[in-house]
Amino acid sequence: MANIIMFAILAVIIIAAAIASVAAKRIMRAVTALLFVLFSVAGMYFLLDYTFLGTAQLSIYAGGMTMIYIFAIQLISKKTLQGIREKLEVKRIAIAALVAVVGLLTVVTMQLKSAFFEKFAEQPDVEVPMEKIGAALMGSEKYQYVLPFEFISVFLLACIIGGLVVSRNQKEDK
Repeated sequence: MANIIMFAILAVIIIAAAIASVAAKRIMRAVTALLFVLFSVAGMYFLLDYTFLGTAQLSIYAGGMTMIYIFAIQLISKKTLQGIREKLEVKRIAIAALVAVVGLLTVVTMQLKSAFFEKFAEQPDVEVPMEKIGAALMGSEKYQYVLPFEFISVFLLACIIGGLVVSRNQKEDK
């Protein structure tokens, strides 16, 4: 019973913080709300006894990625942020809602075509061993993830270097 109550609390925090992150007018408030989302997702992992994923969520996403976002925000000059005012336009909201619905329909259609739900209905209590998960995360074969992880780390490094170059060019222009 306590797990269900904790799940409900974390779910409400995730939903509220995600909405606050999207709806925030100030970017630092949006990043702070995103931080609450990431902490709550880590709480979900700990609730499911996935301690490795919970600690990875805290250290990589809640810690590292949020710091990268804040670092990027601080690189942007205050003059750039002062003139930004967004107005809610009905046309943009309608287009965003249409794109969201099309995306949802695409995902549901693909899952129904691939018999995603039937596979879990047949074998409800099948657990994947940690050895298989570890091999999939660290392997370089087909359907394994070490190369995408390496690509993402190089991409993030390039983004940081690009941000430093842009901020340095702005200082030289002054």
